[in-house]
Amino acid sequence: MTETVRLPDRRLKLAFFGTPEIAATHLRALIDADDDDVALVVSQPDRPRGRGRALEPTPVKAVAQAAGLEVLQPTKLKDGKLARRLLDAEIDLAVVVAYGRILPTDLFRAPAFDTWNVHASILPRHRGAAPIQHAILEGDPEAGVTLMLVSEGMDEGDMLLVRSAPVEPDETSGALFSRLAALGAEALLEGLRGAKGPGLPRTPQDPGAATYAPLLTKADGRLDPAAPAEVLARRVRGLHPWPGAFLDTSEGRLKVHRARPVSERPVAPETAGDPVATADGRLLLPTPDGALELLEVQAPGKKAMSAAAYLRGRR
Repeated sequence: MTETVRLPDRRLKLAFFGTPEIAATHLRALIDADDDDVALVVSQPDRPRGRGRALEPTPVKAVAQAAGLEVLQPTKLKDGKLARRLLDAEIDLAVVVAYGRILPTDLFRAPAFDTWNVHASILPRHRGAAPIQHAILEGDPEAGVTLMLVSEGMDEGDMLLVRSAPVEPDETSGALFSRLAALGAEALLEGLRGAKGPGLPRTPQDPGAATYAPLLTKADGRLDPAAPAEVLARRVRGLHPWPGAFLDTSEGRLKVHRARPVSERPVAPETAGDPVATADGRLLLPTPDGALELLEVQAPGKKAMSAAAYLRGRR
């Protein structure tokens, strides 16, 4: 028999855990809906950014401060202090969205009615830190969000609500981030209202169907000409805007912002990995099954530009 998760039909005291812009979208939705009281916001510590390396608040902190909410940015979670803070504040429910750290057991069990997480994938596919990028990298036809209970395993908790959306042709991870942020915020509000009414079915994940989406690094952006053109095109889209895709050419590192697979295969360049300029002004990287047409690139020390502008500059 399926277990049902229910919440009291009243205004709840919430603690919100989150850090980047996708989490800030969810916090704004909670504040604007005004169905519950966000009593406490927890975010990662501020980090230096820009050339001046000045400390910049996280997107979640900025939203919380604008709304006059209390913000905590602990460097330690396992000392029990934050868990005690939630208990003392009589938090009903904690909501986690891309906080960036694993919550210890005493912390996610501190709220009276558990801790929920909004994860940006259709679980159990793409557990981990970079589900949106990996959905594009692996050519998934659809992406989505899962409202789930937090458990001791990474993204292994029981599911409460799943919402999906097709991955659009030529969509970058940045564009998909924005769409899933909005979808996740809607799912969170829907879940809160549903749990206060008829309840939400608690569905265990199938561990045999689990896949993982580890955190990406700048090195993951390297385009390997030995890979199929479609795979390379997905890497360009999946890693845009961060960490970005690039080619190591004989003239230095060339960043690739937009590209598409084509069936024609040009004559291989003298130096492996170099793109080839065609007679009609295009820039093609030969691959085993055709070529990757580079549409927008960025040479070292230059701004992003069209392939045509890049070729004019080389001449």
